[in-house]
Amino acid sequence: MVRPFRFAVQAACSKSGAEWRDFARRVEDLGYSTLFLADHYLGPGRARRAAHTPEQDLAPIAAMAFAAAVTEKLRIGCRVFCTDYHVPAVLAKEVATLELLSDGRLELGLGGGWSEGEYHAMGIPFERPGRRIAKLEEVVALVKAHFSGQELDCKGEFVNVRGYAGTPPPVRRPHPPIMIGGGKKRVLSLAGCEADIASISNVPFIAVNEDGLSPEQEAARRVGYVRDAAGSRFAALDIESSPYFTEVTEDPKPVLERVASAVRMEAQRLADHPNVLVGPAEAIVERLEARRQAIGFNYVTVQQAQAESFAPIAARLSGR
Repeated sequence: MVRPFRFAVQAACSKSGAEWRDFARRVEDLGYSTLFLADHYLGPGRARRAAHTPEQDLAPIAAMAFAAAVTEKLRIGCRVFCTDYHVPAVLAKEVATLELLSDGRLELGLGGGWSEGEYHAMGIPFERPGRRIAKLEEVVALVKAHFSGQELDCKGEFVNVRGYAGTPPPVRRPHPPIMIGGGKKRVLSLAGCEADIASISNVPFIAVNEDGLSPEQEAARRVGYVRDAAGSRFAALDIESSPYFTEVTEDPKPVLERVASAVRMEAQRLADHPNVLVGPAEAIVERLEARRQAIGFNYVTVQQAQAESFAPIAARLSGR
């Protein structure tokens, strides 16, 4: 079975409400499936430079609600909520409200966090990976219980919620599509077991990693973690990835050289990197089809600046 392509835009910046409204409507008109925010909070300064987080003016929940209100079919989501940045019971209520007010257009992304610098800048303890993923597991269970409508009784090390039923009820049952994102075996195995969308984190920009794998092989290994955990349900999952460096151009060489300088990887190796899409439209179409076949990626998210230029490719492949 070949999963049909879907395409999304991840956006984070706007100078005004009118600009954000117009952008959301434009993303919908261009035929993208989803408009994603990200869960980052640092403004310009040394903390953001140290944290290596992208520029982001808009907090996700408010921006998602606004985008849903000014569109009709566009799905909205956050790629992905960091569970440590939110009180679990409050986040469950917020996303249930977004699911209702968007008329069932929410895609709920959840992850265990990664930017130690951002945690420290906001005064949040940065736990070791195992504890962050353990909390993510408990939050996923809480969210699903919240959408069940039954009285909650979720007791764990990180989540202790009980004695009330979660409302409002979901438009899509049993719950909106859940995306779980990450790059390691434990979190991707969780995605295979519990998610509807597995989001594969960027792979390193190195020719060969410590296990002797190329970037393409590392991406395939990560999808393999999802497959092994999902079992028979794997065919129903979307496998999402974001080629962060995307540019539709008839002259890819200078673009690849510029990216190579930024990531310190040889330009000739970048064309096939899973998080790079640079070249003429026809070549990008062929590369996406090849990656779907070889790795499994069918859900592709491009950055805000590329929404217009990439739209013809998305229109050509969506649903195929």
